[in-house]
Amino acid sequence: MSDNPAFETIQSEVDNNEVVLFMKGSPMMPQCGFSAAVVQSLTMMGIKFKGVDVLADMEVRQGIKDFSNWPTIPQLYVKGEFVGGCDIVREMHESGELKKLFDEKGVQYAS
Repeated sequence: MSDNPAFETIQSEVDNNEVVLFMKGSPMMPQCGFSAAVVQSLTMMGIKFKGVDVLADMEVRQGIKDFSNWPTIPQLYVKGEFVGGCDIVREMHESGELKKLFDEKGVQYAS
């Protein structure tokens, strides 16, 4: 794909997790309002997801932007597909499109 070393790490997270959120901070302690907003949407929906703290690894922090060709963080991936950032996720949640996407992809909800 590329000779960017962070891409392998990112690809592994995307491949090995049904829903993964590249974010600032952790799901329990988001470090920015945008990351917190996406965590809140996913949590309210009862979606199981993995948070990857981009602040812990500067190569991943820049790499995720290059990987998706998307300039901002957070970034949500569902079953290997890039969904979008905070504004897109929030709009999809409010419109019901996000639930539809999760249902179509067969994403597990927390029990």
